[in-house]
Amino acid sequence: MNEDALAYLTEMNEDILSDLIAKYGQEVWNYAYFVTKNRSMADDITQDVFIQAYRHIASFRKESSVKTWLLKITRNISYNYRSSAFIRKVLLVDIIAPGGTSRSAEQAYLEQEATNDVWKHVMSLPTKHREVLVLHAKYQLTLKEIADVLQISEGTVKSRLHHARKRMIELMKEEYVYGTV
Repeated sequence: MNEDALAYLTEMNEDILSDLIAKYGQEVWNYAYFVTKNRSMADDITQDVFIQAYRHIASFRKESSVKTWLLKITRNISYNYRSSAFIRKVLLVDIIAPGGTSRSAEQAYLEQEATNDVWKHVMSLPTKHREVLVLHAKYQLTLKEIADVLQISEGTVKSRLHHARKRMIELMKEEYVYGTV
């Protein structure tokens, strides 16, 4: 589906929704997970995001990309879920269990350990720093797009990104020097 075509839609049909889910579903889920640190919550949020996109396609203005629009919806819904008293009471423990494959068992193990270490540190960052880092590094959004998704100024994005990177360097150095954080 062409993003330019989406900008002019006032109604969404099942085919367009299916295309959006196929193209952006995993990225929406990943972002919801990064914000909430919970897989089942990310599942629910992803469904809610696409329901909202389906219902409110007319609110999509060509001011941003479809991806940015969906990530903005994802962020808003994720924060609503996180702040829900019911959710806070029900979810006592968050489990992070990333997976992956590689060339050999030894290489796969080493790569997985390195990846686990990095993600462990990313997930330990305060949400405001974790968000900008993930949106910039994983989703390749520009500073302007990140500012749009988070509804903050570009200067704030730059500052948060700087602090996130600085803290990641500190955490990685601590792990290297002391073997653990």
